[in-house]
Amino acid sequence: VTVFRDCKRFVVAKSTEGRFTAYLQVLSGTLAHLDRHLPAQWYLRGLILPGGRKSVEPMAARVQPDNVRSAHQSMHHFVADADWSDAGLLAAVSREVLPSVLKSKAPVHWIVDDTGFSKKGIHSVGVGRQYCGRMGKTDNCQIAVSLSIANETGSLPLAYQLYLPQEWAKDKTRRARAGVPRHLKFQTKTAIALQQIDAALSAQIPPGIVLADAAYGTETEWRDQLSARGLSYMVAVRDHTSVWWGPHQPAPARASTRRPRLRPIRDAEHAPISVKAVAHSLPGQKYRRISWREGTAAPLSSHFAALRVRAAHRNERHEEQWLLIEWPRGAVAPRHYWFSTLPADTPLKTLVATAQGRWRIERDYQELKSELGLHHFEGRGWRGFHHHATLCIAAYGFLMRERFEQLKKKSPQLKQPPVPKAFRPRGARADATPRSAVDSYPGISPRPRDRTTATALPVLRASTR
Repeated sequence: VTVFRDCKRFVVAKSTEGRFTAYLQVLSGTLAHLDRHLPAQWYLRGLILPGGRKSVEPMAARVQPDNVRSAHQSMHHFVADADWSDAGLLAAVSREVLPSVLKSKAPVHWIVDDTGFSKKGIHSVGVGRQYCGRMGKTDNCQIAVSLSIANETGSLPLAYQLYLPQEWAKDKTRRARAGVPRHLKFQTKTAIALQQIDAALSAQIPPGIVLADAAYGTETEWRDQLSARGLSYMVAVRDHTSVWWGPHQPAPARASTRRPRLRPIRDAEHAPISVKAVAHSLPGQKYRRISWREGTAAPLSSHFAALRVRAAHRNERHEEQWLLIEWPRGAVAPRHYWFSTLPADTPLKTLVATAQGRWRIERDYQELKSELGLHHFEGRGWRGFHHHATLCIAAYGFLMRERFEQLKKKSPQLKQPPVPKAFRPRGARADATPRSAVDSYPGISPRPRDRTTATALPVLRASTR
């Protein structure tokens, strides 16, 4: 049932199928052409329904088993070639899902991160030898930068963009083949993240404390840009990051009739100290055991110390901020360091809980990849890469909203017609061992490793008829 009140659209549906249909109608309104609506709805349904592979052809077999080839062609054109706006669709997802995510009054976080996809060859857009956090080493892969909004109840990706290495940015031939926009120049990951933050501010997304790992937080100029935009942050830094602290202070300015010197003065007796050296200088009683959330068998906890310091980047003068240090009991060295511009009277427990808020982005990526096939796109082009990711985020957003709105009700169901037994994907060997054409499983794979996964994605069981 659809009703209109105060020029706003309210959708009341008793079933998951009805709510999903209404959600698809809202998203379809961002696609401009009517002929894109049906393949978009097929694609999103294919991402949400159970199945081992979320590339185009297996999904076409799930959603249109009686017309697989035609559905496959339409869905492939829609995701790989059609010129619709990723930003427009993600904005619609945010409008539909964020009210449910942000119902609580818990602190809001903006989480900046990147994720990698192992990739062979040299022709897939953005592929190259670079560090991949997922593999923990430098390898042939693609890297994408994202911005998510989160609180203690849930999270939602707001923006997602492929990082284009310099060798790709300079290679006109490969750029043309992959359809990289001509206006797009080389950007560092921190520059991409800042661009995503600016877009979120322009869209009037509720501002939050920016969280990021050391790949972003160690860059002083990036932190300064966050402060210039009025955003507080809690970002990890590397152990060699230098600070002014305690006895390690700049030399006093000399008396002069000229304009007073504003930059800190360094000399042989006045030099900054690394955050690692600060951690080793603190007495043991400065480290307190803090618990921040429930784990699988016990609360997650470690030992932390927090103190006020000033960043000592070059000869620039910086405001005082927090340095948070994690040094687990029995470890030979500290594990993590963070800089934060939270207020000076912020309790240690709040600092720790904020720093540990980044775990939600790991859950996002785990579920986007394992449940929704974020890394299953088989094309090589710029447009297809981003269209597939946008649709995965849209499917994820629906599941997140279902989790919040229907948490106390029975597991939702979407209708899935049976896949014909004779269906075989293109390229399948004629002499291969017979097996199911489309892998499926009854529910969600093992949940993340803490009790807060009561907030994980709902199980979607497909009803066959």
